[in-house]
Amino acid sequence: MTWPRAILFDLDDTLIHAHARPDEAWLAVTREMADALVPLTPEEAARAIANFARTFWDDADRHRAFRQTLSAARHAIVSGGLVQLAAIGRPIPSGAIATQLALRFSAYRIEQMRLCDGAHETIDALRARGVKLGLITNGDGPGQRAKIDRFALAHRFDHIQIEGEHGFGKPEERAYLHALETLGASPQGTWIIGDNLEWEVAAPQALGLYAVWCDHAGGGLPAGTLVVPDRIVRSVPEVLELFDGGD
Repeated sequence: MTWPRAILFDLDDTLIHAHARPDEAWLAVTREMADALVPLTPEEAARAIANFARTFWDDADRHRAFRQTLSAARHAIVSGGLVQLAAIGRPIPSGAIATQLALRFSAYRIEQMRLCDGAHETIDALRARGVKLGLITNGDGPGQRAKIDRFALAHRFDHIQIEGEHGFGKPEERAYLHALETLGASPQGTWIIGDNLEWEVAAPQALGLYAVWCDHAGGGLPAGTLVVPDRIVRSVPEVLELFDGGD
């Protein structure tokens, strides 16, 4: 394969482990706060909250409205999960406890974030090859910028584009087109790499970009999906292996 002129990278759960396995994260937090949740068990509370969270984020309009205000979203999710427990007759904790639970979940997620293995080395190798690199991420400006600084990514990219700083994000066409224009690249000469089948595969493919889906969990494509990535990798370093064994 020939080296692309430019590559656009996603951030969360592509270059850093950030939001994967939410069910496990909710369980960890409810176990920490087990005494405050009695008579609910941590498992019962976590299951209800995680189930409500899936419904919450599956709504596209709600997703757009809340993805830049995660603290508000998580408060709504905890409250919604507890309301569903109350509806089946289970006693639930006070609103103050719900707020504490949502805040602790946000803090826990930040504590658990880590750079994906080989991310720096892969980016640096691509830069050494002269590939123009863009980082394009949804979310609020301060939160995403803090991650970029924390994991020493800023100086590694020719262009960084955060939804909260620019006023638009994936899967809007202008999110990809603006990044391409800034990098001086065309869709046909550009790859995009990320974990979201809509944002990093379907939408950019429609513009002519080559889409590489990052399947960290190794679960494969969801059953029934009509989205077909141009390539699938389990980790970012595998991208280099697509080119003459990484040379």
